[in-house]
Amino acid sequence: MQTVQKILPKYTIALGVIFMATVIYLVTRGNTVYVDIHQVRKTELIQAIYATGYVDAERMAELRSELSGTVGAVMIREGERVDRGGAILEFEERQPGLAAREARAAYAEQKSETDDLRLRLSRNRNLFRAGAISRQDLDNAEKEFRKAVELLEQRELQLKSRRDDLKKLVLTAPVSGILTMQDARAGDHIVSGTHVATVVDTASYVLNVEVDELDAPRVRPGQLATVAFDALPESRFEARVSRVVPRTDRITKTSRVYLEFTEPVEGIQAGMTATANIVYSTRENALLIPKSAIFEEFRKKYVWKIEERHLKKQEIATGAGDLTHIEVVRGIAEGDSVVVGPEERFREGLEAKPAGNGP
Repeated sequence: MQTVQKILPKYTIALGVIFMATVIYLVTRGNTVYVDIHQVRKTELIQAIYATGYVDAERMAELRSELSGTVGAVMIREGERVDRGGAILEFEERQPGLAAREARAAYAEQKSETDDLRLRLSRNRNLFRAGAISRQDLDNAEKEFRKAVELLEQRELQLKSRRDDLKKLVLTAPVSGILTMQDARAGDHIVSGTHVATVVDTASYVLNVEVDELDAPRVRPGQLATVAFDALPESRFEARVSRVVPRTDRITKTSRVYLEFTEPVEGIQAGMTATANIVYSTRENALLIPKSAIFEEFRKKYVWKIEERHLKKQEIATGAGDLTHIEVVRGIAEGDSVVVGPEERFREGLEAKPAGNGP
């Protein structure tokens, strides 16, 4: 029994020490917060407008058949390059060729008859002056000649039309570029007006993007933009605003803007989706802090400023900003430190330590 009585005070003292240490630790720990700290610096403020769109081409031609017929041969296939004026496909000559030959024969026959009537009219005029024929005979000869001339003009127009049809037998490229669509094969019967091919000049690629109507007034030709493609997520490209379409879509509430690349971009294709940040304002030496450092109370803005390793509630006034940062025009200075991600439990006087040093 004496042994137990001697041991119990020792355990009581030990438990008391542990209890006091725990209380001191909890009290001390309650006066310390571990926070993410941002040091305020002056830097460049770039304000940009976000836009989405796709790759388009300034020089592109969708080719449609101008006559109905059977495809005889295909010269250029999808993915191949064609020069301006180069043949893409041709139709069989059957009907247009026959019609052209008939028109040529009819024109030649009418021209011969008209030439004969011209000579006859000339003789009749001489005979009339000599008194050998009547005025009525001369008038009839002149009338017959005029009809022949009119008919010859009609035959000439018909021949020209048939020759034009012959030219339509060969579908040619109006611009140099890559054939991105070819929807015809030898032996296919094509109806007039059918879309059979598309030629795209890849050197004329532009970005066709849409911006929100609220941002449209800030966009001007000549502004620089940073472009990213879904197909090339690791790369960024520079472009410049070339055109702003002064029209807002009533349904999407967006306006169209065209961007030209400052340098050729390898690997892109017409129709690829892209995003762009159009820079409309750049300011040097702006005092920026993360937007996530700011909290509001009673319509006023504050940050938790760290002074001598303790929190201080500091009212601030803000200016312009971008997606993640905002300019502070009053309340803090360059070199100050502020807390990122303020919490409701924060209060003035708490000791602030970097989050990386937390327990």
